[in-house]
Amino acid sequence: MADGPTYHRIADLLREEIRAGKWHPGDRLPSHTELAEQMQVSITTARNAIQVLVAENLVYTATSRGTIVRNQEVLESVMTDHIRPDRPKSPHDIFEETARAANRAPAKEFSARMEPATAQVAQWLGVAEDTWVLARTVVQYLDNEPWSWEVSFYPRDLAEATGIDSPHDIPEGTTRRMADRGYPETAHRDTLVARPASAEEAIVLGVATGTILLDHLRIGADHSRITRATRQRSIATRNRLAYELGDAEGTAVIRQILGESHRPGISLL
Repeated sequence: MADGPTYHRIADLLREEIRAGKWHPGDRLPSHTELAEQMQVSITTARNAIQVLVAENLVYTATSRGTIVRNQEVLESVMTDHIRPDRPKSPHDIFEETARAANRAPAKEFSARMEPATAQVAQWLGVAEDTWVLARTVVQYLDNEPWSWEVSFYPRDLAEATGIDSPHDIPEGTTRRMADRGYPETAHRDTLVARPASAEEAIVLGVATGTILLDHLRIGADHSRITRATRQRSIATRNRLAYELGDAEGTAVIRQILGESHRPGISLL
């Protein structure tokens, strides 16, 4: 190990072992106690070494599983796919479709509740502050790894009219559910910001505070009203967002020229 603080030298050793293939994505590293015993250092030193790798997004910590090696692939999501008129019918939402296309295993933690609209949410939805709105929260995982944190807000009357006020996840996605119930979204406005993760976001996504996230806000509407506001936060270095605009023929030409490696859902190093 190179010179420097002991925890840095331990982090250097683990980093090299990960790069050399001793530890693969999804593998559990030794616990703080195990690492301390192996390296004959204090648990604090072992913990600090792991935190170096967490800050580099090489590993993440899971309460029930310990320190897990991250997958280093980048997931490309075509953000316009869910509104393509030729999108095949599917029992899965767009996240699951994208994950499965990349041969990744998707999973979710879901919750829903009615809550009073904050000033920010009220502005997004065009409703009065403290008006009741539906908040649907999903933490999405790929191969058991925290991937994104998504919160969608809907006007209460629209949520009740379309049945998306369910306490359960909707397998086909809320966009399709609303369209099937007579409330199709016809327009979207997307805002993307890259910024450091807050302490709360770091806990949910298993990253270090200050890790750069993609903060993606999508406002959806039909011909008469705002239908939803969805805010998704994901790790910037593990995601690439693409938009395909124009007719199907032109889009097909672009995909053909770019090649198979740029198809939606394909993971790239």
